[in-house]
Amino acid sequence: MIHLNIDGREVKCEQGRTILDAARENGIDIPTLCHDERVKSYGACGLCMVEIDGSPRLIRACGTVAAGGMIIRTSTPRVLRSRKMTLELLLSDHAGDCRAPCSLNCPGHTDCQGYVGLIANGRFEEALKLIKDIIPLPASIGRVCPHPCEKECRRKLVEEPINILHLKRFAADWDLASARPYLPDVEPDSGKRVAIVGGGPGGLSAAYYLRQGGHEVTVFDAMDEMGGMLRYGIPEYRLPKAVLDAEIDIIKRLGINTRNNVRLGRDVTLASLRTRYDAVILAVGAWRSMPMGCPGEELGSVVGGIDYLREAAQNNPVYRGSRVAVVGGGNTAMDACRTAVRLGADEVFTLYRRTREEMPAEEIEITEAEQEGVVFKYLVNPIEFTGENGVVTEVKLQKMTLGEPDASGRRAPVPLKGETETLSVDLVIIAIGQGLDPTGLEEVELTRRKTVAADERTFET
Repeated sequence: MIHLNIDGREVKCEQGRTILDAARENGIDIPTLCHDERVKSYGACGLCMVEIDGSPRLIRACGTVAAGGMIIRTSTPRVLRSRKMTLELLLSDHAGDCRAPCSLNCPGHTDCQGYVGLIANGRFEEALKLIKDIIPLPASIGRVCPHPCEKECRRKLVEEPINILHLKRFAADWDLASARPYLPDVEPDSGKRVAIVGGGPGGLSAAYYLRQGGHEVTVFDAMDEMGGMLRYGIPEYRLPKAVLDAEIDIIKRLGINTRNNVRLGRDVTLASLRTRYDAVILAVGAWRSMPMGCPGEELGSVVGGIDYLREAAQNNPVYRGSRVAVVGGGNTAMDACRTAVRLGADEVFTLYRRTREEMPAEEIEITEAEQEGVVFKYLVNPIEFTGENGVVTEVKLQKMTLGEPDASGRRAPVPLKGETETLSVDLVIIAIGQGLDPTGLEEVELTRRKTVAADERTFET
């Protein structure tokens, strides 16, 4: 044991303990926001500063080992001024302080810290309720979200990021497996009626929250079943449809009306919905595959990525192909190439105009596609499709190199003049982005903005 003096009191503590430990063990309060005994100190918030006789500067109590004979002062004017300035600096920027970087980086701004903490303490139901404040389909989203939250998780500064995505999925799966899955309270009827066009995650989420407010809600969807892209754009191996069905059933049990096989512009019009409902929400999704605009694209066995995945999800006859080329580097391209493998293709190629490092698809999707036998051809870009009897037989590829950084901050692909190659194929799937099908929306003024597609080509939508 060693002896030291804190604020005029003679105290003792075990050798090797910090000043903060010594103070706490002797009932002396030194404020701190960041200190956690389970985590080694790599930095500090700066609130635990103290004065030590003989030191010209203030010392962090949490990171300074106590020494015998130390004389420590925790509340001098100099210490109080330092703490005041530290607090003012912390409060001047709420980003990452009042709200964690994981939540700020989440597109839905979910309370990641909140539900991770609740799960860690075994409070699964409370965690699920907190998640569903923002995400009504957490079991589905917990399987397909690209989890940008984890890229900003501060735990990576200590060891590795918290597995936020799978914790969300865990809480949701736990709830679905329970005898009585969670249903939020519904307020008394408001007398208001709302029509939602589109039964995908956007439309279903709107219905979930509107119904809680006591409004009568009807969801119209053009497809046979609700779910939108979660059902028709994401393969079964990534999102089992039994999971999606279970979550949609919970939403329906709130008293939401659903009508399938109703297409805007064919079966109903926006004008007719406006006369029957107090409000109309448009959540029609992006169901149109973006074209490449190169010769031969009209061939019958050149298809869009979304179209290909939709037909496969509906178990419709699709042109399977034995040598399949998938154009693009995003998750839709990965879904398409891995689906082609599952449909029996002998060879599947992914064509991407940059390198692997620039691919926007999730690393796990790329790695698993490679493991399943997909061949990745980098720094190539299709410039022409040729075929016979309406079926593609070859794709001509322009070889590329990487030039100076473009607007995305990455090196732009630049054609190598005169350098091409030809690839024999009998099916091409173009997965370079999605857009809106404006059919039925003639009454709506559609705004135009530039969007970056799956492989970073830019389109007007």
